[in-house]
Amino acid sequence: MTDTEWAHTRPLLPVPGGLRGRGGRPEAYCHRAMLDAIRYLVDNGIKWRAMPADFPPWDRVYAFFRRWRENALVQEFHHRLRAKVREKLGRDAEPTAGVIDSQSIKADAVVGADSRGFDGGKLVNGRKRHVVVDTLGLLLGVIVTSADVGDRAAA
Repeated sequence: MTDTEWAHTRPLLPVPGGLRGRGGRPEAYCHRAMLDAIRYLVDNGIKWRAMPADFPPWDRVYAFFRRWRENALVQEFHHRLRAKVREKLGRDAEPTAGVIDSQSIKADAVVGADSRGFDGGKLVNGRKRHVVVDTLGLLLGVIVTSADVGDRAAA
């Protein structure tokens, strides 16, 4: 992450509990190092255990990511970042319109029949991912359903 990217990202991150007067043990690693490690993992498609030695230990990075995910901080960070991008482009922070689309994906035999369905339009037996974006193409939400669920019902 460049210094410019970090300057824009840092104010959007949640403040650790120790810095908000809630007490607790201070965090051992810098948020920038953790975000760099997570970005590297996603960009290169590696496994957690294959994290290079330049980053904090993989188990600490995973624990950091898991804690953020469980407390919905990843989602909160995404919403803050999207609002900042929209404001920079002269739009309201919160979108007033969205576009939904879906993609049917064949499911393997190991996928339970209760989570699969048949999409008659695409002739696919599997699951469907529904994605909602705003008019700028920024992600608002994602949901995975059985393939027989239409966009209207998923919305």
